[in-house]
Amino acid sequence: MINVKTMGRKTKMSFPMISIIPMLLLIASILLSEMSECEAQNAPQDYVDAHNRARSQVGVGPIRWDATVASYAENYVNKLKGNCKMVHSGGPYGENLAWSSGDLTGVAAVNLWVAEKPKYDYNSNTCVGGECRHYTQVVWRNSVRLGCAKVRCNDGRSTIISCNYDPPGNYIGQRPYDISPFQLPLTFYQRFLDN
Repeated sequence: MINVKTMGRKTKMSFPMISIIPMLLLIASILLSEMSECEAQNAPQDYVDAHNRARSQVGVGPIRWDATVASYAENYVNKLKGNCKMVHSGGPYGENLAWSSGDLTGVAAVNLWVAEKPKYDYNSNTCVGGECRHYTQVVWRNSVRLGCAKVRCNDGRSTIISCNYDPPGNYIGQRPYDISPFQLPLTFYQRFLDN
């Protein structure tokens, strides 16, 4: 019980402090765990690891974080946060953009791009049934430096993420990676047997 003086009179008030404190601790721990989870998935190494998982699946060497490329990405997404529209920079690097109406982690953005993998046909070196050029940029063998940035748009809800690649990829007529003859599916060889 807490004694409170009100205009010269003592009033006794009772607060259920025991039930409030655990509730506040629970809320604080949930908020902190969500914040650390989001921060953890937006760190430079998290972007690098997500890219390198996809690259290793096709035998491409690792990509590494580059502060200069990251600075370019950060400067550019800061320009986009006003209208929150995904418009490519047209700059000197390869570029993947991701947008969400809410929060989006860097790892989730990379996973969106990597999810295009089934739409890339290695044999014809084309996208089949949809977009795949974000994926091919992620695994582009000659792109060895990476810089990414995330910004919350001025609307207070939306998020834009940009990852930039040096040197850029997605050159017409070039494959993003080479695979050995032992990695090719049997359907690749079938065309030679049919002739």
